[in-house]
Parts: sequence; structure tokens; C-alpha cells
Amino acid sequence: MSEPDPDNEGGDRVADWAERIDSDDAVPSEGTDPDSTDASRDTPVDLLEQVPETETPPDEPEQTVLADVRAYFEDFESDFAPQPADEFVETSFFDFDYRQTTEEVDRYWVNEPFAYIAICHDTSTNDYSYRVVEPTLSEFERYVREDIMADLRDVLMHVDSRDGDREERLEDELTTLASRYARDVDAGSLHKIRYYIYRDLLGYDRIDPLVRDSRLEDISCDGIDVPVYVYHREYRDMETNISFGEDRLNSLVIRLAQRSDKHVSIADPMVDASLPNGSRIQMTLGTEVSTRGSNFTIRQFSDVPLTPIDLIDFGTFSVETMTYFWLAIENNLSLLFAGGTASGKTTSMNAISMFIPRKNKVISIEDTREITLPHDNWIQSVTREGGASGSSEIDMYQLLQAALRQRPEYLLVGEIRTEADVALAFFQAMATGHAAYTTMHADSTDTVLSRLQNPPLSVPEQMVRELDIVAIQRQLFVGDRRVRRNVGISELGHGSDGGMMTRDVYEWDPASDTVESVAPSGKLREIMHTNGWDEQRLQTELADRERLLRYMVDEGISGYEQFQTVVWQYASNRDEVVALLDSGQLEELL
Repeated sequence: MSEPDPDNEGGDRVADWAERIDSDDAVPSEGTDPDSTDASRDTPVDLLEQVPETETPPDEPEQTVLADVRAYFEDFESDFAPQPADEFVETSFFDFDYRQTTEEVDRYWVNEPFAYIAICHDTSTNDYSYRVVEPTLSEFERYVREDIMADLRDVLMHVDSRDGDREERLEDELTTLASRYARDVDAGSLHKIRYYIYRDLLGYDRIDPLVRDSRLEDISCDGIDVPVYVYHREYRDMETNISFGEDRLNSLVIRLAQRSDKHVSIADPMVDASLPNGSRIQMTLGTEVSTRGSNFTIRQFSDVPLTPIDLIDFGTFSVETMTYFWLAIENNLSLLFAGGTASGKTTSMNAISMFIPRKNKVISIEDTREITLPHDNWIQSVTREGGASGSSEIDMYQLLQAALRQRPEYLLVGEIRTEADVALAFFQAMATGHAAYTTMHADSTDTVLSRLQNPPLSVPEQMVRELDIVAIQRQLFVGDRRVRRNVGISELGHGSDGGMMTRDVYEWDPASDTVESVAPSGKLREIMHTNGWDEQRLQTELADRERLLRYMVDEGISGYEQFQTVVWQYASNRDEVVALLDSGQLEELL
């Protein structure tokens, strides 16, 4: 028998694929979801109500999408595959049939030119849906993808997932396999196959476009064959065109846990973790504690933290209240943000922490990474669960004890829940002169005090009085918009009878959606006396900082680095910054 021709290996593989496509068990025709070919491949539920098809005229939005694809490949250079032909892009890249049954009201790329989001409106139900649009794969392209994926898994399973060269290794191996087995495959097909391989091996599988979408706050998969739901910043809760069968959902949950350096199993099916991009995820595996099967919820956070200017733009805070926080933080007052779930407590705490002086030592302690600061003199501590390999658990109390030995000037604790030792250590830190910030689930100042002073926390009243400020956050509706608002700021202190005294200094007015001052601030008076200022100096400090923040709001100076430059320059060269502000030349600092 003759030896196989190594130069014809790719041709044999292509011929084999073609033969398999002609066989009786070929997959469905082109145009279906590339991830859902039959029941064994977890066919997703059809999410949009079907209506009779109607003839649609040539569509300009479709041509806009295809023009973006062509423009991308005009500048694309790679050894993997040449530029696809325009005809291929026009006829074989995307399926726009969804536009025949619903009205597309918004569209934007999340991974150009391979994945975009279409916000669709169903006029019959007056409902919005969230559709992920990705390249279609023909039967032939599916088989090529499957064969290459099988070979790549064998290679990549031996590469550390935390290895920075993992993407480069994948590109090299993929290029080699494509040149060996798919020399006769159309360039456009190769680019589509490459996208799906990268999405599934290095990304987040079918939810990768959702994770890339910065406009989403929550991604929720509630179980097997249930549509994934998202919370969009503009369109709120929406159903997507993505769902998972049992095997693929279980596999994804296990992979998400591994990507977060966590372990999940049927014996230990629930995990809280942080994804590599900083998003917070809660996962449940199997049906032991969840009757609809595995599920997960991802809370997305911005790649770049929101600044105080962003929160003013959103209406969460007013310029006056943010000026108040600026002066309070710079003068080492301690504060607590309270509110319900997803009310923006941690986001607000992170934003106002940007007022911390540049060189002061900061230590943060969290269960999952959420706090992000620009400070170099910052130690970021995260708790650790005990592992099966024998590694010991490191909880928040241990980290808090260690932090106090490191003499931080500012201490940030992610959240006080039910651990009495954590609460006591936090308030001891304030009693010994550390400025401390944290969050708590509570809907009012009275509820905060009740939770702190009663079991299980049982913090003595004398220690609670060390807390200076309580800020209450809520997620609520203004008209038909769901928004986050800081609805009240209260100051704590010693009453004339020696007991606890609280003073409400700012309140949110729902009728006008504005924040109003309801009482003079005692804490600002304390700052004035501590610094040896007179009344005029205090008012000048407040007025200059308020003008500076208002100028940044009006001029759109909200970038993370821009904001930090202005605040730090104000701390070190106040007169110069004020002079630039007066002359309208503040941009010279940036």
C-alpha cells in the first residue's frame, strides 16, 4: 500500500468533510444558529413570536453592518487567512431574518465585525428583546470547526489558563491547523470559524457577546432551556435569544468557576466569585439545590471605574453633596453607604474614594474584587476559601486584623454582613484614628443603627458613635426610568444627653428629583475648627470645590485619569488650579 501524500493531507480532510455533509446524518441547512443544530447540541428556545413573513425592501441598516465588516477586513493583516471576498460578506456572513418579525430599534457592535447586539421591539406585545447576532455557519463550516476544535483542545489542555501566551499559542496552532487541513476553505469561512474557536476557548462561550457589552449590568441564566435575561442600562430587563441545554450549561458553569479560580461540584454546588474581567458571579451547579438546573448571575462592572462626575451626570448625587463628600474624605471622616441590593453602594464608595489624598496609605478588604483605586500606596486584600488541597481559609476578620497592624490611613471594607467580629474590628479601627468606609444592607439611617447595635452584630453604642456619616442609596423609578439615587445623608455624633445623636443634612426630593439641604452640617463645622479656619475660609473651600466639580460636569471632564489629575493637582497646587478655573483654562492640567 502506498504512503499517504503529506502535501495532500488537507485535500483529503476537505473531501472527507464534503462526504460527511452528503450523508444521511448531515446537520441542518445554513442559516440556523451555529450552536444549535439538533437536540444533542442544546437547541435553544425560539424566543421571538413568529409572524407571517412579509417582503421587505433593501435595508440600509443591513448594508451599514456589512460595510463595517468590509472596512474591518480592508485593514486586516494575518498569516491565518486573507481578506474575504465582498460577495462572501454580502451573502454568507450574517442572517438578518430576525428583522422580518420584529422592529430593530437599536444596534451596536460588541466584537466588531463578528458580533453585534440588536435591540428589537415587538409591536404586538410592546416588548423589547435583546438579540445577539453572530456569523452564520454552513454545514461544511460546522464540520471544519468541530475537527479543528478537537485538535486544539488536545493542545491547549496542557497550557496554563493563566499563561499570558495562551492567546498567542492558540493563534499559532490555529494557523498551522488551518494551513494543513483547510487550504481549500474559503477565506471568509476561515474567519468565521476562527471567531467561534476564540469565543469558545478563550471567551465565555455563547454569553461572550453579553460579557463584552458594557451597557449590561446583569446577565442571568435561570436554568436549563430557559432564555438568558439581561438588565440593560437603557432598556432595562430583556429576554435574549440565548439558552442552554443541560450538558452545555453544566459545562459552562464549571468553566466559569475555573476561570474564577474556584471549585464547583455537586457536593459543593454554590460559588461566589469574580471573573477575570472584574465582574461578580454567583453560580449553582446541577439540580441538588436548584430545581431548574444549573444557573448563574453575572453582575457587570465597568472596565474603568465610575468617577464622582459620572455619578453626578447620572443624577445619583448632586454637585453639592459630592462637594460635601470631598471635604469630608480629605479630612478623614468615616462613612457607611447603606441600601438594598444593586442600589449602587459599592460603586458610590469606590467613586468617592477617589478623593483620598494621593500618597495616603489605603487598604481594602473584600470577599470578591470590586474596589478599584488609582492610588499606588494601596493594598488590595481578598478573602480566600479553604481548599480541598488543604489550604486554610482566610476570612475578612483575619484580613482586617492584619490591616490594622499595617497602619492604614484609610480602610475600605467591602461590606458588613452578620459577622460580629468584623463589625467590632471595623469600629475599633475608627476609634483608633483610621478613616474607614464600608457598605451595609439597610434602607434608612435608623435601620443601620438598629442592625449595628442589635444581634448578631451587637456593636456598643459608644463605638457606633465613631461613625461620622451614613449615606442611603436606593434603586427606584423616576417616571418610567429605573435609576439609582442617594436619598439621604445623615451625620452621627454625641447628643447633649451623652447618647447617640443623628442629624439629616441632605434629602432627595422625589417630586423634583433633586437633593436639598435640610439642616446645617455639624461635621463641616468640626472640619473648620480642626483646621483652624474661620467661617469665610470654610465657605471659600466649599465654593471653590463646588465650582470645580460643576465645571468638570459642564465640560464633560469625567474620565478616570482626568478626574484624578484635577483632584490631586487641587490638593497640591490649590491656588494654581483655582486660577486656571477662573480663566477657563483648566484643560491645561489634562
